[in-house]
Amino acid sequence: MARTSSTMSPLGSPAPNFSLLDTNGHLVGLADFASHSALLVMFICNHCPFVKHLSAGLAAFGTEMAERGVGVVAINSNDVVTHPDDRPEMMAREVAEEGYSFPYLFDEDQSVAKSYAAACTPDFFLYDGERRLFYRGQFDPSRPGNDIAVSGVDLRAAVDGLLRGEEAPAGQIPSVGCNIKWSAGNEPEYFQS
Repeated sequence: MARTSSTMSPLGSPAPNFSLLDTNGHLVGLADFASHSALLVMFICNHCPFVKHLSAGLAAFGTEMAERGVGVVAINSNDVVTHPDDRPEMMAREVAEEGYSFPYLFDEDQSVAKSYAAACTPDFFLYDGERRLFYRGQFDPSRPGNDIAVSGVDLRAAVDGLLRGEEAPAGQIPSVGCNIKWSAGNEPEYFQS
């Protein structure tokens, strides 16, 4: 695994549009969240140890956010040729096993990951009611093996501030995880070193 950090897109950036299939074969797009006060777009996958470490916390967080009127969607953009554990049928199993209540979408051509400048799994993008980027950073400081409990403290504080009408939090800390597994020749310029 290549330990990779978020690209930290500019705050205030508009949410790129998307329309992708979920694990039930339904198209889900940005417009489906129009009635939500905020929207969290997460780039995750099935096999990444950083995501596995947070998966129970992500499931609980998704349920909590739905109760608060915040839309939540997860997107898997990994190349399934090189990483077959991330195939759509395995995504459906992941939803059932982890209890995800949010849509989990497959970005087969990786265009949505590129439009969001997503770099790692997990990668989090929180948008306000006008779908302007309010927070991009870590879920919390917990990582596999560092003995810090998974709490979602950073992302939860950002949601709380957004819903109270506060300014975007200063000092946002990048998320860290496995790099998105780009298809051969498809690696975006922002990801190349």
